[in-house]
Amino acid sequence: MNAPHPAAMQRQQLYRDMDPLNLTPLWEVLHALVPPQPASPCVAALWKYEQVRPFLMRAGDAITAEEAVRRVLILENPALRGQSCITQSLYAGLQLILPGEVAPSHRHTQSALRFIVEGSGAYTAVDGERATMAPGDFIITPSWTWHDHGNEADGPVVWLDGLDIPMLRFFDAGFAENGTARSQTVSRPEGASFARYGHNMAPLRHDAPFGATSPIFSYPYARSREALEQLERDAPIDSWDGVKLRYLNPLTGGAPMPTMATYMQKLPAGFSGKPWRQTDGAVYSVVEGTGVVHIVQGETVQRFDFGPRDHFVIPSWHTARFESAPGCVLFSYSDRPVHQALGIHREERLS
Repeated sequence: MNAPHPAAMQRQQLYRDMDPLNLTPLWEVLHALVPPQPASPCVAALWKYEQVRPFLMRAGDAITAEEAVRRVLILENPALRGQSCITQSLYAGLQLILPGEVAPSHRHTQSALRFIVEGSGAYTAVDGERATMAPGDFIITPSWTWHDHGNEADGPVVWLDGLDIPMLRFFDAGFAENGTARSQTVSRPEGASFARYGHNMAPLRHDAPFGATSPIFSYPYARSREALEQLERDAPIDSWDGVKLRYLNPLTGGAPMPTMATYMQKLPAGFSGKPWRQTDGAVYSVVEGTGVVHIVQGETVQRFDFGPRDHFVIPSWHTARFESAPGCVLFSYSDRPVHQALGIHREERLS
């Protein structure tokens, strides 16, 4: 048996001697810290709504909305269990509110989106203005705005919560405050925000009521779908995305939230797309129709067959490709605005 090389022994002694001073050698970890390409610890995953929904309803029997503050089942990435995140920077969960319930008012520095999955007639109130929910609607809770939810309809309402919780946790910038009232006072009529900012016009003298977040906090699905259908009829179909639109902050033309971008896309009937990959991980909610997404990462090849109300995640730098025989509509969100602000966003559209 050969004796250890003197240089190796010298290095190991160096490591032991400097360890009490909380020092570690970069050369031992450099390739992991600065890899040749993104190496996300996240994995692609699919949540079938037909499997998830029974647990949501059981949660409705087990705890009230007021007791829970927010009755949500977190969609945890299988490779990041216990960390309450679907990617390393994004959070996703399905929230249930039953008839007659109110999820009490609070506010937090985290930005939040609500994408309505099931049921109509519930509402979100943001800083004194309510927005009634319908399936496919995209609703924003801007950072540090008071918000509560209520259900005045006859059936349960479920929506997807998307937040930047892990991102703010990374920056140690998370704050929250509970309201003193069960529901906030309504001070503006429903639709007031859209009337002021939603017609490609803005008041002559105005400020940005929610800072860097869109002044429109409710984007109804009916308008989104109408735009997708018109483009499908009149414009070329993109070979990777089908017909895909991004939601806008009308004051800036940028993403509706500073940390999260949101999209709606329609894959036409018979669509067989080309593969792509991007550095921003993305979370998808299936609005209508059925389809297939093929996801490849290294030697791992996955196929997810999805249908209405299913959810799936495509992590950073995973190659993905869509197919849909009957056609489908997909909502998605990602952390792309942060990548773009830092100048680190990369995307490849493969052939």
